[in-house]
Amino acid sequence: MLAGYAVHVEDTRGRRFPEPPHAYRNDYQRDRDRVIHARAFRRLEAKTQVFTRRYSDHFRNRLTHTLEVSQISRTIAGALSLNVDLAEALALVHDIGHPPFGHAGEKALDAAMRAHGLFFDHNLHALRIVEDFEQRYAAFRGLNLTFEVREGIIKHSHDYNPNDHPELAEYLLDKRPPLEAQLIDLTDEIAYNTADLDDGYEAHLLTLPSIRKGVPPFDRFYREVEQIHPDVPEKLKFNETLKRMLNRFVGNLISNTQTRIEQAGVQTLEDVRNHSQRLAAFGPEVEAERKQAKDFLYENLYFSSTLEPEKDDAERVVSELFAFWMKNPTSLPHNYQEQAGREPLPRVICDYIAGMTDHFIFEQHEKHCGSVMRPHK
Repeated sequence: MLAGYAVHVEDTRGRRFPEPPHAYRNDYQRDRDRVIHARAFRRLEAKTQVFTRRYSDHFRNRLTHTLEVSQISRTIAGALSLNVDLAEALALVHDIGHPPFGHAGEKALDAAMRAHGLFFDHNLHALRIVEDFEQRYAAFRGLNLTFEVREGIIKHSHDYNPNDHPELAEYLLDKRPPLEAQLIDLTDEIAYNTADLDDGYEAHLLTLPSIRKGVPPFDRFYREVEQIHPDVPEKLKFNETLKRMLNRFVGNLISNTQTRIEQAGVQTLEDVRNHSQRLAAFGPEVEAERKQAKDFLYENLYFSSTLEPEKDDAERVVSELFAFWMKNPTSLPHNYQEQAGREPLPRVICDYIAGMTDHFIFEQHEKHCGSVMRPHK
């Protein structure tokens, strides 16, 4: 049974191009499946989360991260009596617009675009992917996703100003997104705050003493695990601790969001949309713990000196390839040259680069810019 404030699939605002109902899948299940079968989704397997494959292939990539976000989102949506199918579809599509090399690639691509008076936003790029770039159907371009999934792509993590984005007017920018979409940014943080501690520890870039000192909830749970399992190997103690930390984040997000819903008197989806603020949130104590973990990762992992050469290479590859194609647009694939007749060349180049996997962009850089990138030791 769905709550009254959940998104009910029978009330969907529908698809841009109407389609007959499917025999045994509802609209959000079909959207989920369309995302999974999209080429852009498959490419996430070869896109960096934190560690590039040149560092190691043991760690999470953008696809495995997405699957973890999906699992957490389904769990929380079910506990809150929300639409699990919609939450799953939104989780699976939430990172589909990311370029190669993780945030370093996004930073370089945005800088290249701003030099031409434009910008790169991975949420807006994700919308372009599902609306236009994916070509799987004879009757229409794109994936023809439901309004609610397209709205969630845009609004799950960011409130766009209607005055700055008139092209997004159909997505109700003056209203809050449904709770299923509100959850995604928070489940994303739960997933990477815990997973990046795990990968950083496995990579020997984060030490157990540093994590225990810098992330108080981890230390508290580690001491608990030591009392219960004093003789197991350190890595298993680490795993048990991380599991408890993840459970705390998830449990608190469920209970605090439910409390906020009740306190706000929310009973319908329109109540959610018209509320003065987003209702999905951690409680104050866990929000502080989330911030501690995130700050620790930024200070000790994401900006670590060990990963700096990889980030520098990533930014250089993106910047140099962008500059090359601005000077040599006839070297672009034919379909992108055709697109350049309809849209500004910087946007076309941005679209091409953003769709690349890590290894393909290295191949293109070697081909057009002449340098071979070597793994850093």
